[in-house]
Amino acid sequence: MAGTAERMAQNQKQVAISEFFEKNKHFLGFDSLVRSLITAVKEAVDNSLDACEEARILPDIRVKVTKVDDKKNIIELQTEDNGPGIPKRSIEKVFGQLLFGSRFHAIRQSRGQQGIGITGVVMYSQLTTGRKTHVRSKIATETSAAVVDIGLDTRKNKATKTNEDREIWELPDGSLKEHGLEITCRMKAKYQRGRQSVYQYLRMTSIVNPHADITFEDPDGEIHHWPRVTERLPRKVESIKPHPHGIHLGTLQRMCTEATDNRMTSFLYKNFSGVSTRAAKELLAAAEIDEKAKPKSLKAESYRALIEAFQGERLLNGKPVKLLNPPTNCLSPIEELLIKKGLSKTIDSRFVTTMTRTPTVTQGNPFQVEVGLIFGDGMAADKPVEVLRFANRVPLMYQQGGCLLTKAIESVDWRQYGLDQAGGRGVPKGPAAILVHLASTNVQFTSEAKEALADNEEVLDEVRKAMLEMGRGLRKHLEKKKKMAKTQEKFELVNDIIPAIAAKSAAILDRPIPDLAGSITKIMSAVIAESETVWNKETKQTDVTITLFNYTSRARAYTILAAWPEKDGATMEGNEHGGRKEATGVWAWKLDTLDPGQTFTLAYSLNGLERGDWTDTDVFFRGSQDVIGATKMDEKLLDEIRRREEVLADEESEEDGGDIKTDDKSDGDESDAPVEEEPPRTTGQQTLMGYGSDA
Repeated sequence: MAGTAERMAQNQKQVAISEFFEKNKHFLGFDSLVRSLITAVKEAVDNSLDACEEARILPDIRVKVTKVDDKKNIIELQTEDNGPGIPKRSIEKVFGQLLFGSRFHAIRQSRGQQGIGITGVVMYSQLTTGRKTHVRSKIATETSAAVVDIGLDTRKNKATKTNEDREIWELPDGSLKEHGLEITCRMKAKYQRGRQSVYQYLRMTSIVNPHADITFEDPDGEIHHWPRVTERLPRKVESIKPHPHGIHLGTLQRMCTEATDNRMTSFLYKNFSGVSTRAAKELLAAAEIDEKAKPKSLKAESYRALIEAFQGERLLNGKPVKLLNPPTNCLSPIEELLIKKGLSKTIDSRFVTTMTRTPTVTQGNPFQVEVGLIFGDGMAADKPVEVLRFANRVPLMYQQGGCLLTKAIESVDWRQYGLDQAGGRGVPKGPAAILVHLASTNVQFTSEAKEALADNEEVLDEVRKAMLEMGRGLRKHLEKKKKMAKTQEKFELVNDIIPAIAAKSAAILDRPIPDLAGSITKIMSAVIAESETVWNKETKQTDVTITLFNYTSRARAYTILAAWPEKDGATMEGNEHGGRKEATGVWAWKLDTLDPGQTFTLAYSLNGLERGDWTDTDVFFRGSQDVIGATKMDEKLLDEIRRREEVLADEESEEDGGDIKTDDKSDGDESDAPVEEEPPRTTGQQTLMGYGSDA
């Protein structure tokens, strides 16, 4: 038996990570010919976008797919960008070593973290065709580009290089490439059209990356172009320190062992976000650890006690230790206007609503939910809505049914909001597309292929609330549209028939035609609001006019309110009627009495926007008589907006504070009230935009 044990022990050996993934390539998304091509495109494009954004360069990305051998399903993929390029000495590590990257230990929002993606493409190409990946890289400080063919020694997890050289990178127009990266690889894969295709992936990528210019040449030679719709790069994210709520026992033990601090108070203050000097002392007191103790000297029971204090299980004076919130500069949301522009450039429709929830925390990790809904006659009404799922600006194209984001959509009863849904469950049907984006420092996927989000109660709750709020916006839009259509029909009927009858009667009786204004007003008996939002080419401003018509027999008094993109840097000019700010992104005018038959017009211009940023204005009112074409202001909603602004202002003024709301319970209890009436957690402009707009 001893000999058997020795023999078995000798057969044991460590497996290289690259060798493991070579035998389990399906973990990386290379489990079918169609998905393999999409995965390769995804990894290359994601890297290009990340590199450009980090270098603060507006991305120009070109993707070309060529069929080399149709019978054997051999395809050549070429991607090119205008990013900063990769120094020659780093190319072999970036493309030929798994788990090599700069983002794994950084707590911030990023598309990739593990350092597996593009090396997986090199590995798959080599595995299926035996060919290496050709890389051409040009950095700004060098006159020529570095070129090399990269392969992967899977047993050593190390790059193999051939054909190293330098060359002048000349563009088709004869100019020289200033900086950028080009990747050319051949692989066994299959190109197809449809919902799960390279075209769809790039289309979805362009929606949530409106600052990128993307060109795709398919195997038939057809060129598809998604131009950038904004010159504004995403907000630059900063790495943050871990928050105590997300720390595990083993992690804390490792941090203490590696610490160079001489006191536990300085260790906690310097190595964690959300821990002030006051909180550090209180955490140690709750854990019964001496403030002067050295981190390296802690025992196992002290680690457990400190973790319990982190989680609020150990109390101080009967209460858990209050920790500050993590900062939000680690997140970079797309923002409402850019989501709207991204959706509008790829889907033709007349109604778009978008919103961004305020950041919150799950297990110490900051995250933020953004949603968008586009609705119109141009899409199929008898098919399920198109679901566009994203995580950190990356499209999720597979495993839709098992994704947390889809489950959140399916949990809403969309029948209340104008869409068909059998039994009030499942993906609704209707002429619409629903977008949902999760921005997070730690996106939890169901697998290494990063195709669906794993279950998380806090994230699910945030997405569901965003969907409910967006549904209310759609419902209000449809109701307004229906009322306006009926009023327009009635108005046209009255203006056609009554004057005709009056003319006939006057002719028969040989009398003059009477003034019908008063009679038409009595028949209509409605107050109507019409708004127009147009881009002024000459002034480079967005001009807004709101006109109120009193077609009733009584004088009316109103306060008119309008949403405007204050949060996005716009300024209001030419506002001759003054008014006042009610909340961020909400302006109000108290009108003089509007007599029967009288018309009143408000006019102003928005400066600081690009063309297409603001295409429609939501109008609200205060007053006893309904206004067709406007929405009665929800005062509770407005109070919630103001309250949130005060909370955010207070949090920002705290020492080392952020603007994330942790353990937020202000959204209401589903057991006490209908969930669709929960007050939203958004800023003023975002919430009002959720009412809907006719873009």
